[in-house]
Amino acid sequence: MKTAILKLRQFCAYQERSHQETKYKCLELGLRGEEVEEAIAELIADNFLNEERFAKAYAGGKFRIKQWGRKKIMMELKQKQVSAYCIKKGMEEIDEDDYIAVLHKLVEKKYLSLKGETAMKRKYKTMQHLLQKGFEPELINDALEQIAKNEA
Repeated sequence: MKTAILKLRQFCAYQERSHQETKYKCLELGLRGEEVEEAIAELIADNFLNEERFAKAYAGGKFRIKQWGRKKIMMELKQKQVSAYCIKKGMEEIDEDDYIAVLHKLVEKKYLSLKGETAMKRKYKTMQHLLQKGFEPELINDALEQIAKNEA
């Protein structure tokens, strides 16, 4: 149990982890039942494991580095079984102005990369690309309309 705790501390110190990831690591290290709960409780008590901190780091990182939209980030956090409160806190890490700026940059980049297509097809493909990245349809539409105006 002691060596497992040491390994778990290193695991959590290396990067922020969700409770779910840490539980899987416990199982991987051979801990079962009560031992898993005790290990997780100890990691939380020693501040190695903090779900809110994880959600903030995850949301901020996925937005800044991978340029994911809010919907995709929220879906991924839910999949990692992060609580609704922590997801909300994580989403607060994304600055609204930065979010819109990134969305406009991505819309422009994708739209301009489809030069040979018809205007309708360019809009459709750009929309699909950004929906896949997790951006909201109404925001994508607004950005697309601005680009269409600028081109006209």
